[in-house]
Amino acid sequence: MSLAAEPSRIAQPARAILPTRGLGDRISALFWRHPNVLLITLLALPLVWLVVVYLGSLAALLLQSFYSIDEFSGQIRREFTLSTYGELLQPANLDIIIRTVAMSAAVTLGAVVIAFPIAYFAARYAKGHWKALFYLGVMLPLWSSYLVKVYAWKLILAREGIITWATDGIGASAVLNGILALPVIGGNSLSTSYIGTWLVFLYVWLPYMILPMQAALERVPQSMLEASADLGASRWQTLRTVIFPLALPGIIAGSIFTFSLTMGDYIIPQIVGSSRRFIGQAVYQLQGTAGNIPLAAAFAVVPIVIMLIYLTIARRKGAFDAL
Repeated sequence: MSLAAEPSRIAQPARAILPTRGLGDRISALFWRHPNVLLITLLALPLVWLVVVYLGSLAALLLQSFYSIDEFSGQIRREFTLSTYGELLQPANLDIIIRTVAMSAAVTLGAVVIAFPIAYFAARYAKGHWKALFYLGVMLPLWSSYLVKVYAWKLILAREGIITWATDGIGASAVLNGILALPVIGGNSLSTSYIGTWLVFLYVWLPYMILPMQAALERVPQSMLEASADLGASRWQTLRTVIFPLALPGIIAGSIFTFSLTMGDYIIPQIVGSSRRFIGQAVYQLQGTAGNIPLAAAFAVVPIVIMLIYLTIARRKGAFDAL
């Protein structure tokens, strides 16, 4: 046998046996080669939900607001008209809108006054365990039931509640009676007055003001405060000209929550406060017992329009950076 034939007798290396590619491997390879396909696949279901359920319901709501109710049959006339929006300008309905907006503004203003010192202390002085305790204290009320908190406040604010008992104990019942005697905002007791409604709204939505404000205050550079002091500014001047303008986006961000949540709530005014209605109650009653869905839809559009205007202003002020 010749040496030339010898290499042909050398065994060739065996080819690697690869496992058969299944459907999962093909899909994984497709996603790896085309990342946009993966992104579209992940977002498809949420986008369908957003478009169909959320935006679809808003579109149906807007459409219903352009219908009207036949005065004789009580049936919905599916003809385009602005008469339903004209009904909002009637004194009774306009009073509901003004009352709701005024309460939302009062709750927001009260939340700013109370939340600012708490958020400032947490941003500037709370460290380590104290900051953890701050977050726990702010968020702990959010973990309890909404209805339980509202009914608890109803008992606290009642004529036989702890506030009346405490004012009687310190001899300040005359002060409480004087507050309850105030026109418009007073009542027989705190639980049946606008003051009580305001207090419950303030308690429930206060965490939504504290957290964005605290986040904004933490972004204020310490060097700017030191520069203000070096230039001879007092603490009040520093607060007014340095801290407050820089914290304004956080304040506006928090006000988005407090204002919108107050404007759309119908449970708190139904449990605590007078019998005068807010927008949420009007929508609930009109689409339920009254069966006037077009007017209920028109009422529901009012907070949406107000919040769209408010969000446009907030975006220009940079409020979304503090969320």
